[in-house]
Amino acid sequence: MSGRQKALLGLLAVLLVALFGVAVGAGRDDRGDPGARHGLVDRLGALGGERAAVDPATVRADCFEEPGQLVFSGSCVLRVADPGGLRTLVLRSPARFTVTAPAPGDADLTISDEVEPASDGTGAVAKVAIDQATEVTVRCPGLGGCTVTVAPS
Repeated sequence: MSGRQKALLGLLAVLLVALFGVAVGAGRDDRGDPGARHGLVDRLGALGGERAAVDPATVRADCFEEPGQLVFSGSCVLRVADPGGLRTLVLRSPARFTVTAPAPGDADLTISDEVEPASDGTGAVAKVAIDQATEVTVRCPGLGGCTVTVAPS
């Protein structure tokens, strides 16, 4: 490696450390929410941590057979009321199914995923991020019927 490349690599390392310092220290003078999470570990944990689930009572669909249980062939559209913040809609089924939903926030993006049952026999689980009133479509593969439960967690 030449001296010029070493100098460029060193400059890049210094820049990354400086940007990290700014990102960690940003907003410390802000009074903010006293119940909010603070610190680098909490911030990183929030990225992968569990969110509160959407209350199944706030989900409406024409294919509800009984409270919380969807029974349909083809597809079913779920209408989720505004949860008042970022929540997770948890859908469980003993068989494979596909779920399609808009991405949370202001993103103009629709996400679709085919969920397979787990190898341990617990069934298929889809977790969909919801931050506002929205519609989520659930599809059944093939010609058979599907049973999907809107779970509290």
